Amino acid sequence: MDLSKYEEKYVHIKSIYGDTITGFARYEDRAFLESERGGKEDGLFIKDCLIYNSQIASIEEIKAHGTVELWTERMTLRRYHLEDAEPLHRHLGTDPTMAQYSGWNPYATLDAAQETVRQFIARYDDERSYSWVMDIDDIVVRTIGAYDYRDDRIEVGFGIVRNWQGRGLATEVLRKVLAYLTENEDIPCVTAWCASENIGSRRVLEKAGMRLVRTEKDGLSVGDRVYDKLTYEYMSPCGI
Repeated sequence: MDLSKYEEKYVHIKSIYGDTITGFARYEDRAFLESERGGKEDGLFIKDCLIYNSQIASIEEIKAHGTVELWTERMTLRRYHLEDAEPLHRHLGTDPTMAQYSGWNPYATLDAAQETVRQFIARYDDERSYSWVMDIDDIVVRTIGAYDYRDDRIEVGFGIVRNWQGRGLATEVLRKVLAYLTENEDIPCVTAWCASENIGSRRVLEKAGMRLVRTEKDGLSVGDRVYDKLTYEYMSPCGI
């Protein structure tokens, strides 16, 4: 069967062995799997599970909602695990720039990081709350989430480990999340905000396709600093 049409589709597979596998599919052709896995045919990866064409008894595309696993060219976007708390505290929580423009650092202590991770995991039953950890080869490099859904709008926010900044990863993953929220989740408008002096975040938002729609003079107070608050929007390309 033609498996390539299921690339980046959420699918339900029944194998010839009676197993069932559900998740986003990543297609690989025969040449790749032959060189990397010694296989003789094409197949699909569902998370870390590879199933070859001849092993598939049936496959159907289904609609996925909520915080489902996604992929970009370089990263996996997955749900939080309890063991993520320690590296998030170590790499983000102890970074003084984490809260420089927001005043918010949910990973500042190990206890705070553990509680934050537990809260994110508890919200996975809510299909309008989205929280992802991004990893590259099992190394946590950033977080991204979307929250406070109301009136057909949702707000997105992200953080990236300093050692991984400047590589275009934030833009890459934000584009993926914006597409998922508007095209798959049918949310017409995604918003984000940042301080006017946060040049890095501004560039990420703009490169990902978000548009500056409002500037609030002295609208953001962080400690003893006051910044102009910039609000960005991304509208569904489908015009929902």
